[in-house]
Amino acid sequence: MICISSSMCGLFGMVRSPFADAGPASDVFVTLGMLAEERGTDSAGLALLGAWPGLGGQGTGGDGCRVLKGRGRFSGIWRPDLLPELDRAPVALGHTRWATQGSPAEPDNASPMAVAGAASTGDGPAAGVVATHNGDIDAGDLRSRFALPPASGTTDSEPVFQLLAGCADTSEVTGVLESVVGRAALAWVHRDRPTEVHLARAALSPLTVAVDTEQNIYWASNPRWFRDAEKHTRVEFATIVMLREGTYLKVGMERRPGRRDLPDVLATAAFLPTARDSDMDDRVWTGFTRADEECDRAGLRHRVVARPGGTGGLPAAA
Repeated sequence: MICISSSMCGLFGMVRSPFADAGPASDVFVTLGMLAEERGTDSAGLALLGAWPGLGGQGTGGDGCRVLKGRGRFSGIWRPDLLPELDRAPVALGHTRWATQGSPAEPDNASPMAVAGAASTGDGPAAGVVATHNGDIDAGDLRSRFALPPASGTTDSEPVFQLLAGCADTSEVTGVLESVVGRAALAWVHRDRPTEVHLARAALSPLTVAVDTEQNIYWASNPRWFRDAEKHTRVEFATIVMLREGTYLKVGMERRPGRRDLPDVLATAAFLPTARDSDMDDRVWTGFTRADEECDRAGLRHRVVARPGGTGGLPAAA
């Protein structure tokens, strides 16, 4: 394991309404990616998921999933020729990375990650997920408690993705999330259900969800990015909500033959997250306005486990 930095990664993405003009929502996604560079320039990537006409079969497999990632800034990964595919994708995930565990030089450590699951508690192996993570968790603790397949990379993110890939229902998801120790915000998609996105905020790492007036759903690490995106795109947001710690959401479109529904919240649950006292760090709120940071600090509700050199469980001073 290589510890590189204690800074934060950036998450962003969207679930597209099938009835909205594709262009504005795509503009927001790209804008969020550029803004997310403030939370990571070691590597960046995006995943385009879904099976609307023209997307299936491209990229990493025949299931309508394409993952692109590489070293450096999101602005160096994004190419205008990707715009037609982005416009057709029902779901898009994005990530910018500050490396905390795992060398930034290794491609397998970059996100979004396509991860095969551990054996499901249901009917056999999970189909796998495409996933992103902001934070720093105790991966050794997870590997000591759960039987996991060998890792492809050396990040702390992969073990929790392997566990989440095997979850069959909400209670299994929250069980995994409660087992995580450390900072974590997560967004993941099961490859066999590519129009459903799972979002979770465990301890500390921030996550914000927004809905625009055309019913597209977005998420991002910083609520300010949505206010900035309104200034630079044609999109107006109806709601922008910072998730509280211990929140799990499943958003997307129900799969009904011959129908395209509006994206919506499909499931929600609360869980108790756990942080190490050494996780308390002002850089959790990198890029936040003072007002947003103070609002988020006021709602912290994780439990704390002590670690050598920790801060005694008290949030760092503003």
